[in-house]
Amino acid sequence: MTDKKIALISDFDGTITKEDFFNMAVDKLLSPEALKPWHDYVSGKITHIDALTGIFSQIRLSQDELDKFIDTIHIDKHFYDVMDFCAKHKIPVYICSAGTKYYIEKKIGGEIKKYGIKLVSNDAVYSPEKGLRLISPDKNDPFYDENTGISKEALVEKLNKEGYFTVYAGDGRPDLLPSKKAKTVFAKSILLDMCRKENIKTEKFENFKDILNYLRRFYDAG
Repeated sequence: MTDKKIALISDFDGTITKEDFFNMAVDKLLSPEALKPWHDYVSGKITHIDALTGIFSQIRLSQDELDKFIDTIHIDKHFYDVMDFCAKHKIPVYICSAGTKYYIEKKIGGEIKKYGIKLVSNDAVYSPEKGLRLISPDKNDPFYDENTGISKEALVEKLNKEGYFTVYAGDGRPDLLPSKKAKTVFAKSILLDMCRKENIKTEKFENFKDILNYLRRFYDAG
């Protein structure tokens, strides 16, 4: 049994899920032109949260249609194996997303409650007329960030100060700063490329089974 006090922090879109929700929306509901706000973000013209709102606000579905679309989000099948392991060994789990609680809670709200997962993300409101619009936390919130709405880095720093051995999993640009602070990093996609450029050591990460195997190193078999 390890003497480390471990905490697991994970991004949602593209990490717990197969793909980012905004890519799903563009591919299945919108058009390639709907990605213009994202290109503006990558080029530094607008913030991350404004880019996502710019894309999501173009969605025009009834509430029932949107709920059914959210239900098609594909969750890594090994994610729940990791949640079972963390629950057994009392490892706190945080989902920290620069997207929104709106679709995360609709997709896995029951599991979040079952496993006691802490969700740190932006709020949002939806209407068929104005689409999905993200709402960042109050500026006095300890996890507020002007660019992404929420600061993943601040969460990792807080857990580090509390004495946790922080294990972070992510795939995108907003995951770079927290990866610099975490004790162990599971990176894929864009984040993996960025970590390599920054000489940040990462673990093999194809799916959550890799995280499960890693965590098992610290505990008795099973």
